[in-house]
Amino acid sequence: MRVIPESELIINPDGSVFHLHIKPEQLADKIIMMGDPGRVTMTASFFDSIEFDIQSREFHTVTGMYKGKRITALSHGIGTDNMDIVITELDALANVDFETREIKRDFKQLTMIRVGTSGGMQPHCPVGSFVVSEKSIGFDGLIHYYDGSQEIREEEFETSFQRHVNWSPYHCSPYVVSADEGLVDQIGYDMIKGVTISAIGFYGPQGRHVRLALADPELNSKIESFRFGDYSITNYEMESSALAGLSKLMGHKAMTVCAIIANRVALESNANYKVSTEDLIKIVLDRM
Repeated sequence: MRVIPESELIINPDGSVFHLHIKPEQLADKIIMMGDPGRVTMTASFFDSIEFDIQSREFHTVTGMYKGKRITALSHGIGTDNMDIVITELDALANVDFETREIKRDFKQLTMIRVGTSGGMQPHCPVGSFVVSEKSIGFDGLIHYYDGSQEIREEEFETSFQRHVNWSPYHCSPYVVSADEGLVDQIGYDMIKGVTISAIGFYGPQGRHVRLALADPELNSKIESFRFGDYSITNYEMESSALAGLSKLMGHKAMTVCAIIANRVALESNANYKVSTEDLIKIVLDRM
């Protein structure tokens, strides 16, 4: 059996994993995650009791009990690069023996639900609505660095999308991955379901023009008009593709649900979205 080298999985002197700084026994099997470390504090305020509260860089982790369920709330920061760190280290905490540095014989499946904020791309995704990422399109290229991605990617969808938007050869090849179907039904049965784009930035990569001109000013309008069967692109954010892709490759259950705080079509936004996000977190905690 392979012994994972110290350079491949760094374990801190206190027995915690390198970036998250948490130990295997401090992680629950049910994980609710969000970008903002402060939102973890808000989520933990709903817990009945708290076992651990650990802060490391942008990664804030609280494990506790909520209505009889042991849950970990975790902040992942912004971007799919951060998700690569978070999902890999969470999986290691669950499925690697930190003493022998070997993969455990008995696989432990984690359930990970990301609660985020997002910009809507369709009229039926107004500000204040909740959108479940039934499928995610990654503009980041992350999943292509791992073997076996073709087994979880939806290549026909990818090809159709690239053809429709006249995808630039200078961009990473987009990939499409579905969320866990059971989780989508369990958490989002009464929410809008759609296809979420994970962009590699907040401004230019999402079609925002501040001072620098866009290479393709029409990209968002082409994205809005794209259809693949009954699917359309519902929203933009920056993490769902990595969560869906890495989790599926590793055998975990995962999905993303976002509160829509801006509508790119109607050019509307709501900077005071705390109440909407708080309501969504409560719903997810109750349905996990």
